[in-house]
Amino acid sequence: MAISVVINTYNAELYLAKVLDSAKGFDEIVICDMESTDRTLSIAQEYGCKIVTFPKGDCKSAEPARTFAIQSASSEWVLVVDADEIITPELHDYLYAHIAKPNCPALYIPRKNHLFGHFLKSSYPDYQLRFFRREGTVWPPHVHTFPKVEGPVDYIPKKMMQLAFVHLDASATATFERMNRYTDQEVEKRSGAHVSLAALIFKPMARFNKNYFLKGGIFEGKIGFIKAFNGAIYKYFALVKIAEREALGKSK
Repeated sequence: MAISVVINTYNAELYLAKVLDSAKGFDEIVICDMESTDRTLSIAQEYGCKIVTFPKGDCKSAEPARTFAIQSASSEWVLVVDADEIITPELHDYLYAHIAKPNCPALYIPRKNHLFGHFLKSSYPDYQLRFFRREGTVWPPHVHTFPKVEGPVDYIPKKMMQLAFVHLDASATATFERMNRYTDQEVEKRSGAHVSLAALIFKPMARFNKNYFLKGGIFEGKIGFIKAFNGAIYKYFALVKIAEREALGKSK
């Protein structure tokens, strides 16, 4: 059986060559591009990728294009990889051994996140449902969602760290720009939601406490604090935008 690697892209030139290098051993690499204006397509062409286009329109994340990208693959099995994630050789070998077994399930794959070049132990394993049969898989069009797959699902054990995706750094500027785009989609996903004053105060605080204290960010120094605080900022931005929509809707 064959495996296609599927990568959604929009202006992804920064790490794309490294990602494609890590995907070379698979049967097919599909680039689903959302009308990039940088060197993304030329890099994909250099690597001989199959390229399909999904109109960007007002999409603020890759999720609206995920199902189209998956169904554009030719193989029975699909590995979805972001344009800033590295596939380890060990993961490649593990997946081919996995599909050789009878009745093998879809897989959640652990991910190692990095910030300023440091591996964030507090955010590991950050499981992502990224390996599944193409047939019957549908990905909801909202940010931070997992695909709906047919059949059983299993997890790669988190102790097998050599099988984890390596999630590369985003700059501080890119991180805040992404927060702005993604929280816009959080508003769309939570249509009709109500945000109280208590939620604005305590939900970002709870997000910070979870990441900093419960998950061990406190033991990672300045990097752990920044990661935890970024999570709180994201939560606050999303709640403020939902509250804004609620207030403007009531005033009409």
